[in-house]
Amino acid sequence: MQTLKTQYIKDVAPMLRERFGRTNIHETPRIVKVTLNAGLGKGKDAKFADVVVDTLQRITGQAPVKTKARKSIAGFKVREGMVVGVMVTLRGNRMWDFLEKLGRVAFARIRDFRGIPETAVDKQGNFNFGFTEHTAFPEVAPDEVESLHGLQVTITTTANNHEEGLALFKGLGFPFAAKNSEKN
Repeated sequence: MQTLKTQYIKDVAPMLRERFGRTNIHETPRIVKVTLNAGLGKGKDAKFADVVVDTLQRITGQAPVKTKARKSIAGFKVREGMVVGVMVTLRGNRMWDFLEKLGRVAFARIRDFRGIPETAVDKQGNFNFGFTEHTAFPEVAPDEVESLHGLQVTITTTANNHEEGLALFKGLGFPFAAKNSEKN
């Protein structure tokens, strides 16, 4: 079986160039980066932050960065400088490895998964999907999970619009929902 990167180069890129009438190889929609982001929520302890950091590191193979609040917001009980989230940005081979795992394994392990809604691709052709449980990834053993947390996956592309982005992700084999089942 060919890797996702090889599939993009050999099959998807030529199909996209033909479909959208691109003559220059550099105009072809491609994936630039993948960003994983997990919010810690208010009132969580430092131990929970370390659990989220460890989880993201196991999922991506790269050390995450803790994001801090820029200003204090009393209503949310957040102080300036307080750790409010954890994020990882993937590029290059790690990005392609993660995308392969995401498309071929993680989506299939989501409970009651009926496909990705086409609205997950925005007007600029970027992809956003939120996981309510991090246990969909194979590196996380469900029996050793102490507390569940969600995470947001954002895939940034060079696509110019929704149609190009959708064609790119469908070409890579992302499991989008059928049109009539999106309304459920």
